[in-house]
Amino acid sequence: MATEKTVVISGVNAAALTPRRTGEARVDLAAALEVVDFLGSHGVKGIALMGATGELSHFDLEERQRLVELAVKRSRVPVIASVGHSTLEGAVALGRAAAGAGAAALLVMPPYFFRYRQSEVKEYLLRFAGELKGAAPILLYNIPFFTSELSAETAAELLATGLFGGIKDSSGRWDNFIKLKAARKRHDFALLVGNDALFTPARRAGADGVISGCACAIPELLLALDRAIVSGDGERCERLDVRLHEFIGWIDNFPTPIGIREALGVRGLRVGPHAAPLAAEEQRRLAQFRAWFQGWLLDVLKECGDV
Repeated sequence: MATEKTVVISGVNAAALTPRRTGEARVDLAAALEVVDFLGSHGVKGIALMGATGELSHFDLEERQRLVELAVKRSRVPVIASVGHSTLEGAVALGRAAAGAGAAALLVMPPYFFRYRQSEVKEYLLRFAGELKGAAPILLYNIPFFTSELSAETAAELLATGLFGGIKDSSGRWDNFIKLKAARKRHDFALLVGNDALFTPARRAGADGVISGCACAIPELLLALDRAIVSGDGERCERLDVRLHEFIGWIDNFPTPIGIREALGVRGLRVGPHAAPLAAEEQRRLAQFRAWFQGWLLDVLKECGDV
């Protein structure tokens, strides 16, 4: 079986949206697999399912397990399964199912909704690792916008145990990246960016890669930007990073992941309804976004060399 020491996740990995069935709190599995196909065909290094962009909190254990199982069979690239849950038992069940299905790695966050102190966060994650040890590589997932924070100090302590193969830090805090980069000098692990706004500076400063919500909608841009960073093409890197921030500036106007869903819809994918109804003002703004995105995307694809 895989161990946490074997985890190799780098470059551009897409955090996939989860299409929903109209009128039901269920995954549209056929549409979800089309998203997997779309991302794999564009050359992302891996696909993360059921993270924040994947709206994990909307679906029950069975739905989440089934999607991971089918995606692993379908995907041409490794699948990273987010197994976050409000209970330890739920996270362990999801982790065991994902590992058994052949997921390349498990992405585990602190328990969501209720807020916990760092001592409880640490205990939760250690218990999870103890239950799943040896089943699949485990990545920590810090996303304080939606759940209890996993501080850089706590993350460094956990990573030092050797039970975790790396971390996706979605805090968007540069000081977190600097602390984690320093910790990596003492204990080797995969350091992944989870907030697209920091992708370029963090990747240039030594991050192994990104698990990106934006890459779900515009994989061509993230991949072209990563190539520019790795090759040292500073001018191209700066130009493409401006483009990325143009997109981020738009989608930040809406709750997560409404902008990603709308962009994928413009690209012709079936994405299903938003989880919550939108007010008339938001609907007007979304119409503006869709109109902007159509023209913007064509220009960006040309810049990336994909048209």
